[in-house]
Order: sequence, then structure tokens, then C-alpha cells
Amino acid sequence: MAQPALTNFIAGRSAAHEGAAAELFSPARLRGYARLVDSGAEAVAAAIADAQEAQRRQRRSTVLQRAQWLEAAAAAVAGAEAELIELIIHDIGKPRRAATFEVQRAAQYLKACAGTVLNLAGETVPVDAAPAGAGRFGFTMRIPFGVVAGITPFNAPINLLCQKVAPALAAGNAIVVKPHPAGTRVALKVAQLFAAAGTPAGLFNVVTGDREAATRLAGHADVAAVSFTGSTAGGEALVRIAGAKKFVSELGSNSANVVLADADLADAAKRIAAAAFEASGQQCVSAQRVIVEKGVFDRFLEQFVAAARALKVGDPYDAATDLGPMVSREAARRVMRMASDTIAAGGRFALEPVADECTVSPGILVGAPRETSIWCDEVFGPLAVVVPAADAEEALALANDSPFGLQGSLFTRSLPEAMRFARDFDVGALWINEASRFRLDMYPFGGVKRSGTGREGIKYSIEEMSQLKFVGMRFDV
Repeated sequence: MAQPALTNFIAGRSAAHEGAAAELFSPARLRGYARLVDSGAEAVAAAIADAQEAQRRQRRSTVLQRAQWLEAAAAAVAGAEAELIELIIHDIGKPRRAATFEVQRAAQYLKACAGTVLNLAGETVPVDAAPAGAGRFGFTMRIPFGVVAGITPFNAPINLLCQKVAPALAAGNAIVVKPHPAGTRVALKVAQLFAAAGTPAGLFNVVTGDREAATRLAGHADVAAVSFTGSTAGGEALVRIAGAKKFVSELGSNSANVVLADADLADAAKRIAAAAFEASGQQCVSAQRVIVEKGVFDRFLEQFVAAARALKVGDPYDAATDLGPMVSREAARRVMRMASDTIAAGGRFALEPVADECTVSPGILVGAPRETSIWCDEVFGPLAVVVPAADAEEALALANDSPFGLQGSLFTRSLPEAMRFARDFDVGALWINEASRFRLDMYPFGGVKRSGTGREGIKYSIEEMSQLKFVGMRFDV
């Protein structure tokens, strides 16, 4: 049987287009399943032009109408839960339990955006605080950008998609999404669900392809804002192409999880193991560097290894599985090369990873030199490095020894140390006594240093996807 061709979704329906085709491979089934047709310049321009016209038609939509579109989309996503779960398992290898959580979270996010946008507001500005402002009144309002580009990764193909689409629509924009190849079927299905639920045609379009399609989309003159989740290298390349337009980015990381001597070691080991290895470590905030006070290092390491061994590695279709396959064979090979390079540089295994096709079991390394890639770069796989620190001060210095700063964690019973790390740990978000992969959608999430710009989180994403406009009026006429 011929493999289906994945092409664009424009104006509320599938839109065939010409372009080079690449086979998509299922890490769960170890076989090809579809042909991804790359969107050339004309196809991308058509999607943007349609979105621009749709946004103009809906420019005067009320906040209530936009909330109702999102409510209906949330119900549609919830109603298609079983189908979406199967797509996520098949196309990226995410274990069933994690895929189920992701689909449910996406529906909840859409519903939460629908409720939050009802409070979208500006503020009055006391212009008469200046002598020249006497007899005048000022206020701000939030207005849309127009057409937003959303460029999404594979690792959370529905959740991170909805976290771009919902805020953009809530703020009154149209959005054109270019998903990662492995997330394309999920994105196309979600776009169909939005259309069937009543989202006006053209407000949510999808273009298919890989890097070139992303650059065509981000660089187009009629795209007014870009929201990107992916690698730091990819974000830096896209922001140069995008030029002088709003650019929100969630980029790379190598999250540090610090364990002080007074922490509950068993609790910390269990939480950090889940954060490091579940989803095969393919999360931007997966625990990668584990920094432990020297006095409890050996005890923590023993419990950390035990917690990692307790995780079930295997078939992603099994609801009991914690670690399924990585997204591709090359991703698995890259992780194993990183582990081998660390050993060659003088590190050693506390728990040696084992690769089988796309699947890599948890790997824990110790004694890794600070110049190795496992310390300096983003693994994006099930490897963690554990290092000792003489005291809390050295632990903080080691945690900050990174070009990244997305989300970190600290395990301690000391309130003064918790407040010290809150002040001095260079991350965009910090959890105390919770591991770095823990995330909720109501707080501002985003990075410092090379981990990105802007913030996600329901209210904060809507604000990022809208712009403030000031209106002043003289009334003594």
C-alpha cells in the first residue's frame, strides 16, 4: 500500500502542494508510515495569505467569541483523545501513560485559555501626572499582531502545539504552524478538529516540511510574530531570518538539580530519576546535571541508581512503560556517542545505558570532566551526570556553570538556602523540593541566558501574543 502524503492544511481543509517528499519513520513500529511533502515558498506564502485574510475578516471578533472557539476546540480534542494518543505513541514513541497525560493536558490548556482571555485587559495611564497632561485621559488596550508563526518540536506534539495556537487565537491573531516532521500528523489532526469545532477557516493553518519550510515561514514579511520551541542553534538561526519582529522562544537547556545534605534523599532520588529518564529524557527541562553535597553523595547516588533501575523500559503501547523509544535511531546513536565520549574523557558509569534500535535505557555517569558535552551541552536523552559539591556555595556555582538557564531545582529543608538559590540560581524558573521536569501551565515559563526569550504559561502566553497600544484623548474641547 502506498504511504499517505502529508500536505498543508489551509482555509479549513487539506491543501495538496508540490515539493520534495521524505519518509517518516515510526520509532514504535520501526517502519515508515507516511511521506512528508516539503512546503516550498509558494505553498508557505499561500498559507500566510489565507491566514492574513482570515484575521482581517475576524478582526472585530469579540473576546467572548474567541473564548467560545477555544472551548469548542477543547471539547473536540477531548473527544478525539483515543485517536490522538495512538498517533503520539506511533509517531514519536511516547509511552501510553505519558501520551494520555499530554492529550488531556492539551484539552485542559485550551479550556483554561478560553477562561483567561475573558480577563484580557489594559489599564488607565495617569497622563495628568505631568503638567502637559492636564485635561487629558490615557489608557492601554491589547491588540493582535496579525499573523503569527508557530514552529513546534516533536517531543510534545499536541501540548506544545496548543500552547502556541490557543494564546495566538485568544489574542485575536491567525496562526500558521510548521510542526516538526514527527509531529506533523498530530498537528494536522488538531487543525481538523479546530475547524470541525467551528474555528473560522484560515485562523489556524498548517504547513508541512522541515527546516527550510520553517525558515520560509519565520522570514516571511507578512508574519508579524514568531513563537518557536526547539534547539538553541535553531532559535538563533530563525531569529536572524525573522528580523525585526516579535520572537518568543523556548530553547535548549541542561537542567541542574541540586541536592543539599539536609534533603530527603530518597524523595529527591525518585523525583530526579523520573525527571531525567521518563519520556527518554526528551524534554527541555529533563534533569541532566545532578549536583549533590559531598557528605551525602554516595548515599544519594546509590538511591538514584536504584530509582533509575526501577523504571520500566520497553513497549510504548504498554501503559506500565516509563521509557519507550527515542524519536529515531539517530537520536539513540547520538546519546550513546555522548556517553562513550564521556567515558573516553575519564568519566565512569554508575549505571550503563543499553541501546536497542531506538530505545536507550537510563544512563548515569560520574567523574565527568567539566569540559565534556554531557556537562556543557543539552543531551535530550536518558543520560544524567552526578557530581559532588563541597557545600551549598559550590553547588550553586556548579549549577550556574552553564550557558543555559531554563528551569532548575533544589532539594533542601533549609528556607534560607531555598531563598538564596531563588535569588542567585540563574534560571527562568526554579522548583524547590521538586525536580526540574515538573511544570504547570499557570506560571511564567521561559529561560534566561541561551535558553530563550519571552514567557509561556496561559496568561503570559496571551500577553506575549498581543501588543500594548496606548490611546490618549484631550477632552477639554
